[in-house]
Amino acid sequence: MRAKEFVTEQKTKGKLSKRQQHSTVGLNIFTDSNFDRFYMLNRMMMAVASTDGTFEPDMDAESWVAKHNAAFPYTQVEQDMLHQAYKATGVMHKDLNGGDLNSKELDSTNKQSPVKPFKGYKK
Repeated sequence: MRAKEFVTEQKTKGKLSKRQQHSTVGLNIFTDSNFDRFYMLNRMMMAVASTDGTFEPDMDAESWVAKHNAAFPYTQVEQDMLHQAYKATGVMHKDLNGGDLNSKELDSTNKQSPVKPFKGYKK
């Protein structure tokens, strides 16, 4: 095997040889306008899994987090640490909860167990 067949790191975009092209079934590449390959790959694979090839799946254009990174602080100290890091790095950010760190579950959450209680063994 020649080194060029397994060493792919070069300064220029790699080229697909005819040998590689003929030995590979179904060659598709795709990108979005912002060049976020991992996010677009995730969205594409979700769309592929949502259809059988006879219809276009109904899905949002992007998730609620979209192409942004996300941080989920649990305490006020962690929230303050994030704000200082945002200032230090100059990263634009948006607090979707407006500083609220309290978890508010529905009133019905964990009120009644779906499991029937064990009444002991028969004697």
